[in-house]
Amino acid sequence: MSVSTHFTHAITRRPAASIIRGLRAVDIGTPDLALMQAHHDAYIATLRETGATVVELPPLEAYPDSVFVEDTALCLPQGAVVMRPGAPSRLGEAAEMAPHLRALYGQVVAITGADSFIEGGDILVTEREILVGRSARTNAAGIAELTALTAPWGHKVREVHTPPGVLHFKTDCSLLDAETILSTTRLSASGCFAGYRVIDVPDGEEAAANTIRFNDLVLMPAGFPKTRDAIAAAGFTVREIGNSECAKLDGGMSCLSLRFTPQK
Repeated sequence: MSVSTHFTHAITRRPAASIIRGLRAVDIGTPDLALMQAHHDAYIATLRETGATVVELPPLEAYPDSVFVEDTALCLPQGAVVMRPGAPSRLGEAAEMAPHLRALYGQVVAITGADSFIEGGDILVTEREILVGRSARTNAAGIAELTALTAPWGHKVREVHTPPGVLHFKTDCSLLDAETILSTTRLSASGCFAGYRVIDVPDGEEAAANTIRFNDLVLMPAGFPKTRDAIAAAGFTVREIGNSECAKLDGGMSCLSLRFTPQK
């Protein structure tokens, strides 16, 4: 069973009303909170449909971007690493997540360096390695700390680079199975996925590159039929979830959950 695509648990957080003040690279409109919550409910229901235990945390009004829980931690079978987000307004989100991780894990460690920044959206865990993309939110010091913290658990970290102008490494890629990565061509052209099978997202549908493989389903944002058909043609079972409101805040499928199988 793949530890990078099959999970027993997920943690999510309900969007706060303050999300209308969330960070965004380009302002393409204010999120509709009711519609976002409806999409979020469908997302959680789909995760539960696979048999997983889904913990839904209450909203954090003080942190507009707190629905995007993936950035707060890296969850591995052996333990969890609490991140240190690169956006100053999000630093407190990681501290809010830490006690929930300690309730589920025997080992929880943290990125602590004052000059270290790293977010979960820049981290792609495969069966053979942990790929971490340098970006505006993740720096060399943060990657070095993560490398040191996960080495005792037997993990190898490889630093790669997020394309210019792209928020997170996983904005442009996702893992479909142990050997298959869905990617934009601007990212796969860098050669960072050498040795993997790559499915390139069709031109014009780059926003569909961020999916999640969760047990037997691939969850992808609705509205990208060419990408949906390419994933299905490769033999995966696809489930489309509305993501129009999270997309206004640069959010995607992976951002909305921490996915893991903890070892106590």
